[in-house]
Amino acid sequence: MKATRLLPLAALLFGAASFTTLRAEPAKDAKPAAPAAAAALTDPSKFNEKAPDGFKVKFTTTKGDVIIQISRDLSPNGADRFYNLVKGGFFTEIAFFRVIPGFMGQFGIHGDPAVAAAWKVAKIEDDKVKGSNIRGAITFAMAGPNTRTTQFFINLANNPNLDSSGFSPFGKVIEGMDVINKINGEYGEGAPNGSGPEQGRVQAEGNAYLQKDFPRLDYIKSASVLPADK
Repeated sequence: MKATRLLPLAALLFGAASFTTLRAEPAKDAKPAAPAAAAALTDPSKFNEKAPDGFKVKFTTTKGDVIIQISRDLSPNGADRFYNLVKGGFFTEIAFFRVIPGFMGQFGIHGDPAVAAAWKVAKIEDDKVKGSNIRGAITFAMAGPNTRTTQFFINLANNPNLDSSGFSPFGKVIEGMDVINKINGEYGEGAPNGSGPEQGRVQAEGNAYLQKDFPRLDYIKSASVLPADK
């Protein structure tokens, strides 16, 4: 895979002899977000609340609902960014654009190119790796030190190899892992190393590109922070 990579990732060996890389590529410029929502999301500097020490997020996806438990002490900067994205309505019609069965499912490029462009430079500092990339753990995709923005992956298997490369999990799927396992992985690795979506075009063209060329992708339809008692 290519990248000006938002995730100059670690190359991992799985099974027989298949190498893959994790990465979040840089944006070039979906169903586009509603105009008002998209406009609000084009100023990342407004999304700077401190997250609670622990909270749960519900993803409503095209395959069903998923509940993720977030622990801020695992990755404070990462948890804060995720919390603000959820509260701000970022996760609306967000594609699982890179799903590699037996490895991970990646998402987080906004379907509106203007929003994607605004966030591609909104990088946060790294957190120390305190957890492990076990099955169900959610982690930022990145392209080297201090390059985390809005791309994430959920581990579909135990991937402890990623821990030493700086991938710092900040939460875990606690309900709906069966849903995550059903997320469509038919397109596999992204272009140019595979036949899946090219990240640069996702950034530049948004969901219009994905819906035209990869019509069977799954999406996060919406996300919400659950009340503390849920």
